[in-house]
Amino acid sequence: MIVTIDGPAGAGKSSAARALAKRLQFAFLDTGAMYRAVALAALRRGLDWNDAAALADLAQQLNIEVRQYHTYLDGQDVSDDIRSHEVTSVTHYAANNPAVREHLVALQRQAAHQLDIVTEGRDQGTVVFPHAECKIFLVASAEERARRRVRDLEARGEKLSLEEVLADQNRRDARDAERDVGPLVAADDATIVDSDGMSHDEVVDYLEELVRARRTGNK
Repeated sequence: MIVTIDGPAGAGKSSAARALAKRLQFAFLDTGAMYRAVALAALRRGLDWNDAAALADLAQQLNIEVRQYHTYLDGQDVSDDIRSHEVTSVTHYAANNPAVREHLVALQRQAAHQLDIVTEGRDQGTVVFPHAECKIFLVASAEERARRRVRDLEARGEKLSLEEVLADQNRRDARDAERDVGPLVAADDATIVDSDGMSHDEVVDYLEELVRARRTGNK
């Protein structure tokens, strides 16, 4: 069974998907980490962000592995490095590159082959796994998502104001919604879940109910 969780930045997709996968004893795939890994590699090489072809070539050369809760780039665990504000601010170059997306989508489908899996990202239910048995689109208000991001950054020792994070988030939302490939949009058959006012456990409880009901209904 494939469970997709899509939604905007800061909606709580990653933490909810991880917890849900553990409860269901499913595999977990963080597809955003793959785009972040490409961006990190490009940063380290000083790649010209305007050179789309070079970025696509780089993505093809990289060995990116997402093993449950860790992300490896050419054998190095970069799980923390890819979450920095610097990487976040340039990941859209990888996400908006059609050739990069085509390559990573193929890797994502390969990773999910013959597995019970929870996969999260921006286009999982619409592009990568359009026939997934259970699709969820997780949302939250812009202010709540920004507050969560500030807390995450503080936990990593990075200090940014709520205003800075909110402005950056709004730009990301616009780019995600307007890009030509894999735009951020809820699948027609997705269940939209608004996490405002809900605790982490309450969100995961609700998602688990959705998945178990869908799985029972499909049998």
